[in-house]
Formats: sequence, C-alpha cells, structure tokens
Amino acid sequence: MSRRVLITAGASGIGRAIAERFLADGDTVAICDADPVAVEAFSAAHTGAVAAIADVTSEEDMKAFLAALEADWGGVDVVCANAGTGGPAGAIETLDYDKWQRCIATNLHGAFLTCRWAARVMKAQGHGLIVLTSSTAGLYGYPFRSPYASAKWAIVGLTKTLAMELGPHGIRVNAVCPGAVEGERMDRVVAMEARARGETEDTIRDSYVKGVSLRTWVTADDVAGSIHFLASDAGARISGQILAIDGHTETLAP
Repeated sequence: MSRRVLITAGASGIGRAIAERFLADGDTVAICDADPVAVEAFSAAHTGAVAAIADVTSEEDMKAFLAALEADWGGVDVVCANAGTGGPAGAIETLDYDKWQRCIATNLHGAFLTCRWAARVMKAQGHGLIVLTSSTAGLYGYPFRSPYASAKWAIVGLTKTLAMELGPHGIRVNAVCPGAVEGERMDRVVAMEARARGETEDTIRDSYVKGVSLRTWVTADDVAGSIHFLASDAGARISGQILAIDGHTETLAP
C-alpha cells in the first residue's frame, strides 16, 4: 500500500535522500524547500513527486502548502520535519542576535508548524508517523555552536513530548540525530567553524573524525535508511526514541 510522505527541506541533502528512498518504494511523496533552484532541480529529476517552494519559518507559507496538500491527499502517513540550518558559529559573546533567531526559527519553529498540522491530520485518521531531524548536537554540548545546539536539544524535548501527547491517537513520534554528514552543507560548516576558531579546515575535519568511535562521517543515505526503517512494519512499535546515526559520537568538544 502506497504511503503519503511529506518531507520539509526535501530538495537536497538529507531531505532529498529521504524523498528518494520513499519514491523508490512507490510511495506518494511531497517536499517543500525554501531554495527555488533546489526545488526546480528536484522537480526535474522526480516528476511524479509534489515539490513546492515554502519557508518553514513562515506560517503563511506553511499554511498554504499544507492546506493544498491536505486537500489533494486527504491525509498523510509519514511526516519528516527535516528542515534545519547550521546557524552562526562563534563564542557566545560574539554572536549576532538576528542570526541566533534565524537559527532557532528554522530548526525549531519550522518543526512546530509542521508537527502542528501533522498532529491534527493524523489524529483525524487515527495513525501516522512523525520523524523530526535533530542532531548529535542535540545530545551533547557543542562549543561555538550554541544556537544550533540549543535548537536541536529543543527538538529532542519536542519529540519526547509529542510521543506522549499523540501516542494514544495511534501516532508515533521519533527523532533522528545525524552526526557529521558528508556533503556541501557540512563543507560549509567546517569552513565556518575553522574561521570562528582560527584553525584550518583540515584540523576541524580531523576533530570530527577523532570524536567518533567508527572514525567516519555518515551519509545522507544512512539517515534516510533509518527513517525508512522507522516507517516500515518492523518499526511499528517504536516511538519516543532519539536515534543517533553517527558512528557513535564520543565528543563534540574541539
């Protein structure tokens, strides 16, 4: 039976890998993303999927996108609140307040707007799965990345709370916590952290690898595979869990 799957920030990176995993199963997939170029590229590659431009921090954008989806689908089976941003890097006393707010808004407020809609629709149908994307930064302190760590810790709290709140309605809620994920986004993060710490990019990369038991980064496909498992029959009794996909992070300290 085809599932109806929504992924925020689904046009590239982890979100695109999630979308492609479900599309390969023949599921009905919709993504939204704030990057119009990425949305266009995704649409060209996946003509059978719904792809829309929407900023998860905009209540107006999300209401319009989700209302159209609900009218078309009538319900939803899997919602991946995946949208996020790395935010600024630097010592707390140097951080810009506007950049702090934008980081919190994208990572946390966007998840709220997505989950608020998903909860209402899934309650009406009596089932569903919500997966939020947190981070290993949501499990550890993260020097020089306080906005990002704060938002990702909040996602863990939101996940645990919604699992309790929505469980009696047949709705499962889990979070995935990727570690350092190979790709352009992590390349930008490494460059930003190198500037903030006054170190080389190679030093930053080495610190990530040395802090992981498996001594490796993960891939977007690793994350997508874990979410695919949670959505399978094998994951039918898994809720309220915070799943680290990171090769076992030992430390995020520099």
